[in-house]
Amino acid sequence: MGRKRKGRAISGWLVVDKPAGVTSTAVVNKVRWAFDAQKAGHAGTLDPAATGVLAVALGEATKTVPYITEALKCYRFSATLGAATTTDDAEGEVIETSAARPSDAEIAAALAPFRGEIQQVPPQFSAVKVDGERAYDLAREGERLDLAPRPLWVESLELVARPDADHVELEMVCGKGGYVRSIARDLGRALGCLGHVQWLRRVWSGPFEAEEGVSLELIDALAKTEALDAHLKPLALGLADLPELKATPEGAARLKNGNPGMVIASDVEYGEEAWASYQGQPIAVGHYRSGELHPSRVFNL
Repeated sequence: MGRKRKGRAISGWLVVDKPAGVTSTAVVNKVRWAFDAQKAGHAGTLDPAATGVLAVALGEATKTVPYITEALKCYRFSATLGAATTTDDAEGEVIETSAARPSDAEIAAALAPFRGEIQQVPPQFSAVKVDGERAYDLAREGERLDLAPRPLWVESLELVARPDADHVELEMVCGKGGYVRSIARDLGRALGCLGHVQWLRRVWSGPFEAEEGVSLELIDALAKTEALDAHLKPLALGLADLPELKATPEGAARLKNGNPGMVIASDVEYGEEAWASYQGQPIAVGHYRSGELHPSRVFNL
């Protein structure tokens, strides 16, 4: 018999408006402590210097993390022009400078190649693994890495403000695995002026928005109280991009045991991924086949 997990069997999502200067892991640990939760995880790391949406999953909601990770995300950021840094953001050391300053029209025109399906080389200081080690660990030791480019879908990338000649504010909507620091770096090189991220904020991630996020100060103040529980969002939000199917009573019983279960007919196509609910509660995620959902994940709520 396995050891019983310590803490509460609580499930759902907490949207945290992460401040600068703290790691994503530290935020998850604080949330787990504040709820006394058995299990917690997050859907998409933010760099310590970044702010904005960090969606923290508790309990059974951790099973829906992959769907939020795959969802589109929106970033607002400022790029400093005229300097490249070791980390591609303001935290690093300046390694090259340029006196060139492009016009607004030149910046807007240069954005086009960064939209759609692009190839992006991660920053030297990133969590990418190289021969089993994190790139940032090797970079801190002074090693210069030859990182392979990775595909990234960029839904949109727009110029939103030009506060002064040295700075440009941009907004990007992209898919999984995007590095905003790489965008600032590569855009600066394409413009011939160099560049790095000055500040970065994740405005939304899938169904979660920064404006609805709670602060770390509020989490501390409400820790281990029912008032904090009230900020928890339902597990089903993690399945927002999948179609919902209503399970029959018999189907729900079978699905809860990990077996294919009957669901009410809908316009979901054969083989399509979907989730089943019964009496308002998510039961399982799986693939629809001939009136049944074949589960790949079962929720124990």
